[in-house]
Amino acid sequence: MVIEIENIELAYLSMDDYQELKDAMISAYTSMPNAYWREHHIEKLIDLFPEGQVVIKINGELAGCALSLIVDYSQYDVNHTYKEVTGNYTFRTHTPEGDMLYGIDVFIKPEFRGLRLGRRLYDYRKDLSERLNLKGVAFGGRIPNYYKYADSLSPKEYIQKVRNKEISDPVLNFQISNDFQPAKIIKGYLEGDEASNEFAVLMEWKNIYYEKPTKKVATVKKTIRLGLIQWQMRPYKDLDDLLQQAEYFIDAVSGYRSDFALFPEFFNAPLMAENNHLGESQAIRELAKHTEDIVKKFSEFSISYNINIITGSMPEMKDGKLVNAGYLCRRDGSMERYEKIHVTPDESKVWGMQGGKDLKTFDTDCGKIGVLICYDSEFPELSRLLADEGMDILFIPFLTDTQNGFSRVRHCAQARAIENECYVAIAGSVGNLPNVHNMDIQFAQSMVFTPCDFSFPTNGIKAEATPNTEMILIADVDIDLLRELNQFGAVRNLRDRRKDIFDLRRTPKG
Repeated sequence: MVIEIENIELAYLSMDDYQELKDAMISAYTSMPNAYWREHHIEKLIDLFPEGQVVIKINGELAGCALSLIVDYSQYDVNHTYKEVTGNYTFRTHTPEGDMLYGIDVFIKPEFRGLRLGRRLYDYRKDLSERLNLKGVAFGGRIPNYYKYADSLSPKEYIQKVRNKEISDPVLNFQISNDFQPAKIIKGYLEGDEASNEFAVLMEWKNIYYEKPTKKVATVKKTIRLGLIQWQMRPYKDLDDLLQQAEYFIDAVSGYRSDFALFPEFFNAPLMAENNHLGESQAIRELAKHTEDIVKKFSEFSISYNINIITGSMPEMKDGKLVNAGYLCRRDGSMERYEKIHVTPDESKVWGMQGGKDLKTFDTDCGKIGVLICYDSEFPELSRLLADEGMDILFIPFLTDTQNGFSRVRHCAQARAIENECYVAIAGSVGNLPNVHNMDIQFAQSMVFTPCDFSFPTNGIKAEATPNTEMILIADVDIDLLRELNQFGAVRNLRDRRKDIFDLRRTPKG
């Protein structure tokens, strides 16, 4: 039968719909006689949770329905029954303070099947779960074709064959195609469901936007503003002069209400000019003596300008070794340190610099971030370890002298954004330092990269500075888009890894 559709309406269920609802249930559940809700049941559901009870009407005729409760999911064993979760059909299990939307019924009248109306009802439940900040949606899904295979297949084997498209089960196939995942096989779930041999599959959909309720005033931000500082290398008469220029940029990006300020690698290198009479390795060790004072001042700036500052990197003496290190100065006054793991051949040969060992993500009021210094961005294992810890934004302060060096950092950074489903911000220095040995010229273009999918720029570039020009770059990134990508992206690099044939692990320290 071809239906001429003039109007499709999604509406809240009302008692005026009851007779149509009853007739629709009888026609939908032909294998389960008398399996329809009585008037007092529907009245109770509407009274308890009107938003959870919706119908689809086509040309004014009821075509389908979805009924739901909010439950405290922790109160139910994974082997719960339909009677238990509905409170023996009293619905006393519904609680507005619960954390899971539980579907107790969904059906489409036979003559309206094939129009993907069920998808609309499932999408409504997902939207409702997000709007009410619930962990997700769950329900016990019937497997109405299982009776045909019960003699030869266990429920687990049956489900696997359905997932592999070897067996067709219209209900289970439909639920899986709508992003619901089997969590548990439940025996004795629904009395009288002979087609399923009274088995059901506990199906779950997770709300990636769920936030655990907190009593704290501050919450983790979802739209983050990044301030990248493309630093001009120029002579400075002393440390105070350099810090004055740094404060100018911090003031500028904070004036745009940026959440982060990112400085380049070795942005303090101009101070080496005063020690140019020394050898390169001695001059950079003299420069390292300024690092503690710079970090202290940057921490003060982060508080007074209410911005998280990533200090790029600076030479530092640690346990008698020269390392390349930087600091995250949070706006709450706390600080954390990171190190360059891979030093370049030039840094090792000319300065005697050594690679660090510390690699970790950092918690901020804008979520988890990671920092890799320049050359480290060219080793994909590092960023993957950070991604496994939940990193959303990777910051890469860099210093490159030629376009060749910049291209390595730029293209590797963009690859890191794609393969780790994260944002990547890179900031470098421009200009010349003719009076500083081994730091003569710089080439940079600061940029913000994104994954390449429908919700992001086609070329994966959110923002880019003018090459080789002193400036700031401001860009907003949306963390929720990363959550969507992880679950529903055209490709899902993190989830689709074949961990059955390869894995990545840290080497224990020691």
